[in-house]
Amino acid sequence: MVEGTYQRIAELWKKPKEKIGVMMKQRLIDWRRESVVQKIEKPTRLDRARALGYKSEPGCVLARVRIRRGGRRRRLYGRRGRKPSKAGLVKFTSKMSLKKIAEAKAQRKFPNLKVINSYWVGEDGKYKWFEVILNSD
Repeated sequence: MVEGTYQRIAELWKKPKEKIGVMMKQRLIDWRRESVVQKIEKPTRLDRARALGYKSEPGCVLARVRIRRGGRRRRLYGRRGRKPSKAGLVKFTSKMSLKKIAEAKAQRKFPNLKVINSYWVGEDGKYKWFEVILNSD
């Protein structure tokens, strides 16, 4: 059976070759220097973007969003004689997934656009990046 272009792109994202791993590492270094919500011209993962509703036409916008990884911390209230371990600050998880948080950040940055969908594009020890598809419809 003949393998299509999008199938080949998807396969490379699942099992990256040696050169792609080096390229991805350099991309993450560059992405760390960008702002949290960055408007981009073309999708990094064309197969995934097209599957989720992206079309290269006016009105369709892509944004790459950076999210901090890890557990969430609660704010510290007045510490009057409380043991820090009993203050209830750590080991709390957010009720929203990181993907939903990324979509919300993109929506705040572009209030006149509607979020269609989003997909994962990369992660390192500190951050996760998602590309969010927005449309003017």
